[in-house]
Amino acid sequence: MDKSAPSPTRRLLGIDWGTSNRRAYLVDGAGTCLADRADDQGMLAARPDFAGSFARLLAAMDVGADVPVVASGMVGSAQGWREIPYLDIGTPLEALPDHLVCIDDPRAGRPCLIVPGYAQRGAHVDVMRGEETQLLGAVALGRRDGWFVLPGTHSKWVLVEDGIMRRIATFMTGELFATLSAHGTLAPLMAGEDDDAAFIAGLEEARVGAPLSNALFGVRARVVTGAMPAAQARSFVSGLLVGAEFVAAGRAAPLTCIGSPALQARYARAAGHFGVALAGLDPDRAYCAALARFLDRIPS
Repeated sequence: MDKSAPSPTRRLLGIDWGTSNRRAYLVDGAGTCLADRADDQGMLAARPDFAGSFARLLAAMDVGADVPVVASGMVGSAQGWREIPYLDIGTPLEALPDHLVCIDDPRAGRPCLIVPGYAQRGAHVDVMRGEETQLLGAVALGRRDGWFVLPGTHSKWVLVEDGIMRRIATFMTGELFATLSAHGTLAPLMAGEDDDAAFIAGLEEARVGAPLSNALFGVRARVVTGAMPAAQARSFVSGLLVGAEFVAAGRAAPLTCIGSPALQARYARAAGHFGVALAGLDPDRAYCAALARFLDRIPS
């Protein structure tokens, strides 16, 4: 038997354990997803009983005792199950499986291997937890070079060269949009439907380069003066925030978006407006490809 080929019988359970949500994937040695489960037991809901939450998840998925478990994301943060030190961005993504940290909590019923995040230090300090696993998956799928955008609550822009992260830039796009929609001056205006023309107008406003706080107040000014219908405010703000990412990143190319179909479509629209070619990569596919790399390095 070829020892370099993935074992068809070995399995691994990977847990993408975020702040608000959690998703688990049971994969085989080739990274094929055999079963998955999503719930609302993210870090905020699970703490302080991470061990109990972990045990309940395994019971629900009926995972055998011989199946190793790897968890990534906020579970390894200071507010998580145990704080796992960051790796420096100079550590190759393909070396990530060599840096897993074992938590052997008796209450959990079995060990759990935690994926460390990455930190960028120096003039531009930044961090990530969770996205590094999807980036490892992208590398495993042959995407070793270029810019990656992972949109979400905190959108990550990452430059990868030959499988090594060279730059991280995080934008609080999703968090800002949610906050502006729920609180403050713009909240009453943020109930409109998606409007492509307003989204493009927001992108163009970002291109002009006005300070973001000034441009955001300008949304209200447009509405109260009649320059823009209130129904367009939501899409305009979305374009403004997403556009700010593209302006900061410049002509990042090649660019791959690892995100949901809806987010990929939104970022592809923005990329087209800024003259940047964007390719999509399914986040579940990337995550499972990374899990196969972890399984390959875990002793039988």
